[in-house]
Amino acid sequence: MFPVRRKPPKYGIRESSVIRSPGHLAWVRQFTCTLFSRGECEGRIEAAHVRLGAHAGMGQKPGDDRAVPMCSAHHAEQHRIGEKTFAERYGVNLEAVAARLWKLSPHRRKMEMQG
Repeated sequence: MFPVRRKPPKYGIRESSVIRSPGHLAWVRQFTCTLFSRGECEGRIEAAHVRLGAHAGMGQKPGDDRAVPMCSAHHAEQHRIGEKTFAERYGVNLEAVAARLWKLSPHRRKMEMQG
């Protein structure tokens, strides 16, 4: 019989405080593109994560509470030119849009009730 290998305890590693909510992302995708009134939109609506102010660097994805609806064309442009340039080009405050959507989200309330 082979010995059973135990996983070593994860001392000092805390659970992530980043919010993950697939329900919220699905809810965000139901809206029109954040930039619908500012330019031509193409493709399906995606939940674009806002990295500005989220302390999310390369390889780090912000929480789902920081998602805004964007068509695939604008989402690709956001990644291509960078968030700051993108926000300046279109005159949009993506952080404010994400915060407003999270405040209105039925999934935020569910998470708060679960504690």
